[in-house]
Amino acid sequence: MDTMTTILEIIKYTLPSFITFLTAYFVLRSYLKSDVEKRQLEIRVQHYKESLPVRLQAYERITLFLERISPVNLIQRVNKPGMNARELQLAMIANIRMEFEHNLAQQIYISGESWMMIVQTKEEIVSIINRVAVDMPEAASGKDLSRRVIEFFISNEMSVPTQKALDILKAEVKKIF
Repeated sequence: MDTMTTILEIIKYTLPSFITFLTAYFVLRSYLKSDVEKRQLEIRVQHYKESLPVRLQAYERITLFLERISPVNLIQRVNKPGMNARELQLAMIANIRMEFEHNLAQQIYISGESWMMIVQTKEEIVSIINRVAVDMPEAASGKDLSRRVIEFFISNEMSVPTQKALDILKAEVKKIF
């Protein structure tokens, strides 16, 4: 019986200490966990603040790319007096590819879906230029090709692919804010 009393005495003194220890452990653990989460949130907010201007700049550059490869703008910029249709065709395609290569790095900052849409838009513009140019007589001037490319969109009642892409980009930028 003396051992039983000794054990009960030990339990009487150690049990409150153990309960106090567990309480302190769980309170401290909870505090540290919330502190880590708070710091991670602060890091994410800081990262967002730092990356937002870069992302917006990427959207601006892609918008500029789309505007520059828009058929009307492209023709006005590339067409030189005295060019024949074949020269204009090659110049427009080379200009589109150069503009695209210049903006390749922007894919890092925009969504994968938007980047695929940009690539498809570029390919669609090149394809339309090639389709229209194939039907041109060999002696056709650059002015004739220009007119035919613009007429292609009018006669097919087709919106310019770059405009569709711009609308999608604008919607994506609105989601950022």
